[in-house]
Amino acid sequence: MKIAVIGGTGLIGSQVVRNLNAAGHQAVPHSLTTGIDILTGQGVDEALAGAEVVVNLTNSPTFDEASPAFFRTSMDNLLAAARRAGAGHFVILSIVGVDQVPELDYYRAKTLQEDILKAGPVPYSIVRATQFMEFIDAVLTWTADENTVRLPRTPIQPIAAADVAAAVAEVAAGAPLGGTLDVAGPDAYPLDELGRITLAARGDKRTVTTDDTAGMFAAVQGDVLTPGDGARIAPTRYTAWLK
Repeated sequence: MKIAVIGGTGLIGSQVVRNLNAAGHQAVPHSLTTGIDILTGQGVDEALAGAEVVVNLTNSPTFDEASPAFFRTSMDNLLAAARRAGAGHFVILSIVGVDQVPELDYYRAKTLQEDILKAGPVPYSIVRATQFMEFIDAVLTWTADENTVRLPRTPIQPIAAADVAAAVAEVAAGAPLGGTLDVAGPDAYPLDELGRITLAARGDKRTVTTDDTAGMFAAVQGDVLTPGDGARIAPTRYTAWLK
């Protein structure tokens, strides 16, 4: 199949393109760097021409109150172009539990993206992933100083980006789900414990202090960011990934 991967040059997108091409499909990466602008619509029709599947892996440039407008405009433009191109499947990547944390602007924006896709004109699939292992170091910087990292006890079940890409590629190559597939890593940790494991593996001598008011994930109540029954559990363990 010809598959247009929007955001196909990023962390997940580049691996999705590689996996799909290795499986014999014609996966073409598209992004601002290849000349398309999903907010203005420039180059979008040309990028999607002849595509049987559209995979949208683009992300808002900010995580704040501006993010809903990004997803609304980009999804409206891409869905309209996919319909004009005759695509029969539209795939997005979202977040496990995203609709359970309305306190976060970005999570509300991603929920809006899902809702727009569900109401749109093209058969769809949604892949929801837990937090990427590759982003944990960044999370630790949000509430850190030179001596201490403050983290809440929010349960996190991190997944390797390579495992996310494998799931997205598999879904893109299959029939539309008309629903959602959750994917997660094999092990859940309280975020503060995950911070201690990460700093120890990095040889970082800072101390992790448990603070349930610290950082973005302090807004998360309970274990909504870990998957429920029916999720696909990926093979890569965080401790192995750290090595």
